[in-house]
Amino acid sequence: PSAMTTNPFLHEVLLQLGPLAITTPVVTTWGVMLALVLGAAWLRSRLSVRTPGRVQALVETAFELVQSEMRSTMHTDPAPFLPMIATLFIFILTANLSGLIPGVDPPTAALETDLVLALAVFAAVLGWGIRRRGLWGYLRSYAQPSLLVLPLNLIEALTRIVSMSVRLFGNIMSGVVISTVVLGLAGLIVPVPFMALELLTGLIQAYIFTVLAMVFIAAAASESSETE
Repeated sequence: PSAMTTNPFLHEVLLQLGPLAITTPVVTTWGVMLALVLGAAWLRSRLSVRTPGRVQALVETAFELVQSEMRSTMHTDPAPFLPMIATLFIFILTANLSGLIPGVDPPTAALETDLVLALAVFAAVLGWGIRRRGLWGYLRSYAQPSLLVLPLNLIEALTRIVSMSVRLFGNIMSGVVISTVVLGLAGLIVPVPFMALELLTGLIQAYIFTVLAMVFIAAAASESSETE
């Protein structure tokens, strides 16, 4: 097993650039992003308005499902939020499923990767809240309905970051550990059901993380819009 599988907080350093350490999760993340960029470029080259192919039809159906889920969850027009939400879901799902490749540990099994994703959602919440209500108006919302609840609201905001990152990390990391142990004990054939379970877990965790992001962003946007 790799260094990350043995200890989730210690990763193998592949390259040291001064104080910056390039670890295995970083390289894997780059690989996931490169695969997504190449896949998007390939898909774009096959888009057609007159004669859409099967792949295009499948992608359009998937995006319609995403927009439908966003409408039912966020109760608003999904268009402004679609780029981030769709990108978040596609990246997390691809990162989770990268663990099915032999010898590859998913980057979402590294706590720092999940923490960055949670921070990105937190930044989006702040961004939409400030955009809809203004800086002072959004910051003042943390002191509503009373100034006494300000510490609790700040703690809640920080707790969201921790809970989102730890939930994703724990579920993906546990799948990696179980697959590694079973693979070491039983060989290549028996772990196939565990790989199917890991596939399902990766899909569910990407969905849960994205739905939480939708809920938090919609709450910030709707609260601010209601007061305008």
